[in-house]
Amino acid sequence: MFSKIQPQSPGQEEIVKALVDKRVEIIGLFGPTGCGKSLFSIIYGVDAVLSGKYRRFILTRPLIDVVSGKELTAAELGEMYYRMVFSYVEDVASSVIEASRISELASKGLIVFADSHYLKGRTFDDSIVFIDDAQNLPVESAIEVVTRMGRNSRLIIAGDPVFQRSIGSKDSASMIRELLLGEESARVVDLGLKDIVRPGARRGIKLLLETKMRSRPLDETERQVLATARIHAPDADLVTVLNLVDLKKKYGVSTEHSPDALLIAKEGYQGRLIGRGGERINNMERDLELKLRAVELTLDFKPFIRAIHPVSWIYKHIVDVDFAGPNLAVKVESEGYAPFVGQKGAHVRYLEHAFRKLLDVGVRVYEVESTEREKARRKGRKEE
Repeated sequence: MFSKIQPQSPGQEEIVKALVDKRVEIIGLFGPTGCGKSLFSIIYGVDAVLSGKYRRFILTRPLIDVVSGKELTAAELGEMYYRMVFSYVEDVASSVIEASRISELASKGLIVFADSHYLKGRTFDDSIVFIDDAQNLPVESAIEVVTRMGRNSRLIIAGDPVFQRSIGSKDSASMIRELLLGEESARVVDLGLKDIVRPGARRGIKLLLETKMRSRPLDETERQVLATARIHAPDADLVTVLNLVDLKKKYGVSTEHSPDALLIAKEGYQGRLIGRGGERINNMERDLELKLRAVELTLDFKPFIRAIHPVSWIYKHIVDVDFAGPNLAVKVESEGYAPFVGQKGAHVRYLEHAFRKLLDVGVRVYEVESTEREKARRKGRKEE
């Protein structure tokens, strides 16, 4: 059954490698919705039970009221709690296994739906335990499950450390991820935007990002920029404004390339914000006496980095920008790594502070070897 699911992204390939590696006792899957975290974990758990590798597949996930934000427990809901968890499993696994089969396995005790509030005192031998939506689970509860693991058992933990939490809220998924990174028998698989394969999930993630940006509190400078933009570009849908003036001073950013404020427009509205010949944004700059730059809100964050990084040409050496855990992971070619980082890391700290203000995410930079295209281009120059 598990072999029927073919990985459709590099991150999903890493999920499969982790699940089939018998040396790994704890597997952490962290990334946005639509990456297959639940699908691969549930089908693997069911398959492992059917094949006799494990005696039980135990699944637990917090049930959250999306209106109130309150967690619902089995004590409050009674049998309804288990029906809701069953429906969730049915929805996730319907493309691979029929609901009647899941119900049959549950009736035989091979699949167990458990409330995370009532795991204390239990021991899980010969079991696969899957904790889903870990971002809604207290870290202590996840640790409690770890202490309950017995002989011939494995634990899978999945969560979203960025998109399914509000800015400034307690981030259980990130903390659990950090704990697992230090465990010898654990493996963490980070999934990003490029790993989203479920139809509609990319649109949903973009709407979540837009909601986060629109709801962030604005300082006085940001409010002034927003008001001025509405005067000069009334037909442009401006999502938010990011004030960079104080950050530039704090990190010693004096280059002309980095703007004083970044204007983020809804996709398709950047042209209206700037104006056909740039006259709209030029008028805003004149009125505000600030240097402005505009970007569109898409799931490609490379233009964001390009717009605010102090080095104007650095984008040429950026290979990839995607989420990894609670951070934006920026892969930079060796030739551009030092300028990207800046003296004593000032440029990276400046970027991180900016993205903390914007989305409450960090920035991590990774040095990678130059692409083959870039190597060929440089070789051609030498030959000339």
